[in-house]
Amino acid sequence: MRDSNFSQRWINLSLFNLLVVALVGVLMRYKIGFDFDYFDQKYLQHAHAHFAFSGWVTQTLMVLIVHFLSPFISRSSYKLYNILLASNLIVSYGMLFSFAIQGYGTYSLIFSTLSILVNACFTWWCLLDLHHQKNWPGIPWLRASLVFNILSSLGTFALAYIMATKNFQQHYYLASVYWYLHFQYNGWFFFACVGLFLNYLKRIHPDFNISNRAFWLFAVSCIPAYGLSVLWVEIPLWLYIIIALGAITQLVAWGIMIKRIRILPSFDFKPNKALYFFLFLYIALALTLKLLLQAVSTIPEISKLAFGFRPIVIAYLHLVLLAITSVYLITYVLINNLITKSKLTLTGIVVFAIAVFFNEVVLAFQGIGSLQYIVIPGVNIILLIIAITIFISLCLIILGQLKFTSKK
Repeated sequence: MRDSNFSQRWINLSLFNLLVVALVGVLMRYKIGFDFDYFDQKYLQHAHAHFAFSGWVTQTLMVLIVHFLSPFISRSSYKLYNILLASNLIVSYGMLFSFAIQGYGTYSLIFSTLSILVNACFTWWCLLDLHHQKNWPGIPWLRASLVFNILSSLGTFALAYIMATKNFQQHYYLASVYWYLHFQYNGWFFFACVGLFLNYLKRIHPDFNISNRAFWLFAVSCIPAYGLSVLWVEIPLWLYIIIALGAITQLVAWGIMIKRIRILPSFDFKPNKALYFFLFLYIALALTLKLLLQAVSTIPEISKLAFGFRPIVIAYLHLVLLAITSVYLITYVLINNLITKSKLTLTGIVVFAIAVFFNEVVLAFQGIGSLQYIVIPGVNIILLIIAITIFISLCLIILGQLKFTSKK
């Protein structure tokens, strides 16, 4: 059973969540350049990150996986997924407010734990439903994404233990944070996005298929690729070689996928063909850049520089979460008609993509400048303006949905 209104309602809520993420981002950028004493910057940072991961990306991926499964599942499963989506939404807002108010504290840890439990329930039920689907090329990717999502929670538990015992050793703390981040954006986010996209290609082009070579190369290399996030730790040579091979393997896997997915031009994307190809090219170039940066980071001197300067880390995280994941999710819901293709919406999407691009450019220059201890004049004001532009673009997208709904 497939209820398009069900998916559209949840997607609209997800877009509103992204708007909230952008609003917190604007507030953080404002606090950097101007006095604003009502919120703690570090607390806002935690709230911003947790809500972006859970309330925006995870929530949206859950909705899209359920949307894919909906023709094949029972009404009772559909109801259960609805409960799980509502539960994830509630705990996401719980994390947003608790982290903003107290940082890592009793309530934020409770909501973080509840978030893991909701994810575990969703994963278990979803794996059971995916088990019955055999003929879709994205199924292995979706299964792996769910496993990596659970695996990432070990980092959260480690952080909770560190906070509870007040054992703030920098290496353990950073290793736990990067474990969570790595298996979220390189595991859960990436594999779910690819799986959904491959199934979409199969649906609109029944002859489409792809070998599992790329999947296994990405899946096997994802584990050692965690080492790319902790190269500042002293590690033996043999382990360093495995980590470097993992980065190279992912580039090879991406090359295999590109060769197969280049058949996209033969698909009919009317009436927004130019926009769709712009967005797909945008995502492909951003992902290629990300994989190249991973490979380059295996050079010890570059790795030490990258992890030693915060602007570079922020630029990389925004590349993954905005330029790749967020632009992809917006593109996916657009091509699947899960949002209205009004002029306001399409304008908002283009402005969003362009603003994200300039955000990356400015962050990159800020990061390169920091290597030479050069401060770019007015950089914080520029980043604030870009953050406001991103917020406005999302307002346009949501207004496009509201305007269409009001006409019904």
